[in-house]
Amino acid sequence: MDRIYSINGPVVKVNDAKDFSMMEMVQVGEKGLIGEVIGIDAEYTTIQVYENTAGLKIGEPVKGSKMPVCATLGPGIISGIYDGIQRPLTAMTELNGAFVAMGSALPALDEERVFDVTVTVRDGDTVKAGDVYATCRETPLILHKCMIPPDIGSAKVALAAESGKYKVNDVILKIIPDGESDAVPLTLAHKWAIKTPRPVRRRKTIKTPLITGQRIIDTVFPIAKGGAAAVPGGFGTGKTMTQHQIAKWCDADIIVYIGCGERGNEMTQVLEEFSELIDPKSGRPLTDRTVLIANTSNMPVAAREASIYTGITIAEYYRDMGYHIAIMADSTSRWAEALREISGRLEEMPAEEGFPAYLPSRLAEFYERAGYVETVSGGEGSVTVIGAVSPQGSDFSEPVTQNTKRFVRCFWALDKALAYARHYPAINWMNSYSDYADDLEDYYAENAGEDFIEVRRRISALLIEENNLMEIVKLIGADVLPDDQKLIIEIGKVIRVGFLQQNAFHKDDTFVPLKKQLLMMKAILKLYDESAAALSKNALVSDILKLGWFEKLSKMKYDVPNDKLEMFAEYEEAITRSFYEILISGETA
Repeated sequence: MDRIYSINGPVVKVNDAKDFSMMEMVQVGEKGLIGEVIGIDAEYTTIQVYENTAGLKIGEPVKGSKMPVCATLGPGIISGIYDGIQRPLTAMTELNGAFVAMGSALPALDEERVFDVTVTVRDGDTVKAGDVYATCRETPLILHKCMIPPDIGSAKVALAAESGKYKVNDVILKIIPDGESDAVPLTLAHKWAIKTPRPVRRRKTIKTPLITGQRIIDTVFPIAKGGAAAVPGGFGTGKTMTQHQIAKWCDADIIVYIGCGERGNEMTQVLEEFSELIDPKSGRPLTDRTVLIANTSNMPVAAREASIYTGITIAEYYRDMGYHIAIMADSTSRWAEALREISGRLEEMPAEEGFPAYLPSRLAEFYERAGYVETVSGGEGSVTVIGAVSPQGSDFSEPVTQNTKRFVRCFWALDKALAYARHYPAINWMNSYSDYADDLEDYYAENAGEDFIEVRRRISALLIEENNLMEIVKLIGADVLPDDQKLIIEIGKVIRVGFLQQNAFHKDDTFVPLKKQLLMMKAILKLYDESAAALSKNALVSDILKLGWFEKLSKMKYDVPNDKLEMFAEYEEAITRSFYEILISGETA
C-alpha cells in the first residue's frame, strides 16, 4: 500500500507510487481525506488535499479511486448548501456540529429522499446522449430532467422502470450501448469530473441580455445570457452587494452562488437573505432556485479551487436541461491566492506578484465555460458567469484583474469614492465597459423601444462630456463656464443621482423594468433638450434651475411607481409647459 512520504500544508507527497494517474481522486490518511493527484515524476506523486491536514502523519496510507474528482449530479441539488467538494453542509452540521470534521464522507445528495418520478421511455426504445429518460419535481420552481449521460452514444433501452416514487440511487433504466452486450444501469444521478466541461452541440450567437433590473447594468453596461463579467473593486466597494442584487432580481432560471474564500458572515447574510426573499416571478422563496457553495476564508485553502469547478459543473448540468443559469463567483481573487499558495509549496517558479505562470490559463478555463449553447439534446441553455475580483488597494493593474479582463467582455469597475459617497451600485461609468451592447440592439429595439439604443448613446455621451468638464471645474471653478456647459454639468448630476444611483431598499427602485429605464432616460433628455433650446433663446441657466425640474427628475425613481409608467407622459407635458412659460415671460420682459 502507498504511504505518505512528506506533508507541506495541503500538499502531500508519496514516493515510489506507480498506480496513480494525473487528476485522480485519492483518500489520504487514516481518516480518508479527499485529495487530487496534481503531479507525477519518477520519484514522487504529489497530491493536493482538499481538507485540513492538521494531525496527518508520515506513513499513513493513501488509496486511489481510479477516477477524477467528480460532482454528483441529480435531483436534490437545488436549495442545497455545499462546501467546495460538494459535501452537504447542513447534513454535516447535524452530524458534527458547527465545524467541518476531517474525513467527513457524506453523500452529496440525500439518498433517503423520495421523488415522484415520471419515466419517459419504454422497453425497446432507442436513446442517445442528452435524451430525457425521467423527470421529477425537484422544487416547486424546477422540474428536474434526468438525461442519458453525454459520454454514452446511441443505446437501446433493455429495461425501463414504471413511473412512481424512487430514491436517487434506485435504478430507473438499463440500456445497452451500441456495439456492447452488457447492460448499463442508470439511476436518477450520475457523476461528472468537475474539471471537464460538459459537451454541447454548438455555441450560439449571443442575442439576449440578462435582465437584472439594475439601471447602470441593463442600460449602460449590459451583460448577455451566456456572457462573462468581472466585478473588480477594493474592500468596501460593494462587490458582494452588487452580486446579491443581481442574484435576487436577474431573470436567470437558477442561481449558483459560490462563496470562494470570503468571510463567513457574508455567506451567512446570503443564506438569511435568500431564504427570506420571495422570488417576484413565482412568489416562492428564492432558495427554490438557488444552489450555494460556501468555501469561507477559514476553510481549507485548496478547496477554493475545487469550489469554482464544482459550481460551474452544476451550472452546466442544469444548462443541459434547457435552463438559463447565472453564476456568482465571490471572489476569484481568493481562488487565485489559493493557486499562489499551493504553487509556492510546490516550489514552482513564480510569475508576476508571486502568482503561478499558469494563472491566465486557469482563469480562461473557468470563464470560457460560460456560453449560450445548443445542448446535446438539441435544446437551448446558457451559463452566465459574474466573477468578483478583489485587487489589493483597488489596484486594477494587478495580475488577477488584468488577466480576467482578457477573458470577459463586460467589466464593472467599482469605485471606492462612489461607495464612500453612498452611491450604489458603485460602478464607475468612466472605467467600465461592455462589449455586449451591440449584440443586444435587436432585443432592446423589440422589447424596450426602437429608440432605446439611441437614447442610451446620448445618455452615455452626456456622462462623458460631464466628466471632461468636471476636470476643468476642478482647476478653475464652474463660474467661468458658459451656460451650455453649466447645463451639461447639471444634467450630468441628474443622470448620476436620478438614474445611475439605485436604492436596493426601496420597493420600486430595487428592481426597475426596461421600459421604465427607457422612459426615465427620455424624461432626462427631454429636460436637456428643452433647456438647451431655452438657452439658445437667451434664457439663463439660473432661471431654468428655478423651475425645479432638475430636482424633480432626480427623485422620479421614487415618485413614479413601476406600475404607473403613464406618469412619464405627464412629466414631459409639464416640462414643455414650464419652458413655454419661461420663454413667454422672457419675451414679455
